[in-house]
Amino acid sequence: MADQTQSETPDRTRRTLLLAAGEVFAECGFRAATVREICRRAGANIAAVNYHFGDKEALYTEVLQHALQAAREKYPPSLGLPPGAPAKARLRAFVLSFLLRIFDEGPHAHHGKLMVREMAEPTLALDAVVRDQIRPMSGQLAGIVAELLGARATPELVRACSLSVVSQVMFYHLCRPVIGRLFPEMKFDRAQIDQLAAHITEFSLHALRNAKATSSAKPSPRARLKAKSSIANRKS
Repeated sequence: MADQTQSETPDRTRRTLLLAAGEVFAECGFRAATVREICRRAGANIAAVNYHFGDKEALYTEVLQHALQAAREKYPPSLGLPPGAPAKARLRAFVLSFLLRIFDEGPHAHHGKLMVREMAEPTLALDAVVRDQIRPMSGQLAGIVAELLGARATPELVRACSLSVVSQVMFYHLCRPVIGRLFPEMKFDRAQIDQLAAHITEFSLHALRNAKATSSAKPSPRARLKAKSSIANRKS
């Protein structure tokens, strides 16, 4: 029994460091956070970070990955819908889960704050986070958007529409301090998040129904003149 307890201790210390680091990085950002403060909150020896993670940068990378993974497990993009669910329902689930992740509260809900800081001051950790966490969800949204666009679904249009959906969600998160001052009644509780998800979904569906591929747009007069000049030069 004693051996089992001893073998579990390093794992507990590692988890405690991850949670403490999540708090400190969310509050201070990567550059301002200190290993000393992280270890103080974790109740660990200052050498514990190097022992368990290697250095501060490796710890930060794991904190980001852990926070996003935990948030995605708590609020998966599908919210439990079956794979064959209608695209409209899957879009609403994707939007709602996104909002729930970034507005989640609690002692270990670092996802939203960490990502805002990381986007404001990107670190080398962002590459791994995009590869392992964000790109798979981006592909899932692109599949939903492509299905809703149908025959009009060029890669460029799918990308533009997918980014427009995400930008609506991110606006409410990034601009929350201003929104709170303009509209104090917006508390972003669960009921308001549900309403917001429904609005963003319907707004996006209307836009998708009227979306046109940019490649079908008529060239500008300047572009037409340049093309004619190029043809004339080739003939001469």
